[in-house]
Amino acid sequence: MTKDRNYFGIDVSKDVIDICDDNGNHYQFKNSITGFKSLINLLKENTICVMEATGYYHLKLAYFLLEQNHHVCVENPLKIKRYIQMQLSKIKTDKSDAKMIQAYGVACRPSLWFGQSKTQQDSLQLSRLLTIYVKQTTQLKNKIHGEEVLGFPSKEVLMSLKRQLKSLKKEIKLLEEKLLNNVKLEHQKSLTLLKTIPGIGDKTALMLLVFTDGFDRFKSSKELCSYAGITPMIRQSGTSVNGRSRMSKIGNPKLRNLLFMCSFNACKYNKACKALFDRIVAKGKSKKLALIAVCNKLLKQAFSIVKNGVPYNGEHRSTLAINN
Repeated sequence: MTKDRNYFGIDVSKDVIDICDDNGNHYQFKNSITGFKSLINLLKENTICVMEATGYYHLKLAYFLLEQNHHVCVENPLKIKRYIQMQLSKIKTDKSDAKMIQAYGVACRPSLWFGQSKTQQDSLQLSRLLTIYVKQTTQLKNKIHGEEVLGFPSKEVLMSLKRQLKSLKKEIKLLEEKLLNNVKLEHQKSLTLLKTIPGIGDKTALMLLVFTDGFDRFKSSKELCSYAGITPMIRQSGTSVNGRSRMSKIGNPKLRNLLFMCSFNACKYNKACKALFDRIVAKGKSKKLALIAVCNKLLKQAFSIVKNGVPYNGEHRSTLAINN
């Protein structure tokens, strides 16, 4: 970024957006298309709009600005919170937050945000809905079992529950087909390559590509592992602090859970992962720690396979050499 660019800090809430420009002026508009158009009138060609990733409320504004060819930075709220704490600020209002976000942009010059394709956005929404439906399916199955073991189960209740379960299964099948088509549209080759890795099945390969946007957003496997939150967090200082290393968990929890569940199969069928697991356990470490290391290894294998564009070959380590 060049030095002549100016920053706007934007604090986004459900109903309004508070803006602080590079001169310290404050504006407030509705969190709607009408308010976005009012904001556009304030922006210059070299303006960078900085905002926090506040759930879903910021997305409509962020994509609107991108469509209008303006620069956008969407930052982790924790980074901005820590910056505000460093300034020892005693005021907490939407106006003050917008001002501090603007100051954060000037001081830290965060990376630009480029959003995701419409297909990728659709895929993420499909995956979130599928997660809800799968949980509801489990709840219905448990409820049906509970009703069936009663002394005099109601036929009407059982029939209603089974109809709901059948309908839900039908919806899940339709959504899974749509999600598969989306991934094949953008990442067909990567999907095929991932399924060559022992321990990664069809659904795991599919969801890996959905959660990582086809690995396109990451330059190295270390960056990817950090995004998943499976990198170690070390606590050591001087002679008095020597805490046990833990998994950071600062990352995508869905991707982390997916990898953890997949690590059990990887320990059985993936030679490299099994050797790593056995080696760590043999040193007296816990099996959970070994499984986390397997998650890390598995994700690095997936990254390397996709970036190299070659199928998995456990006999040749050179195929996994990229960015490990």
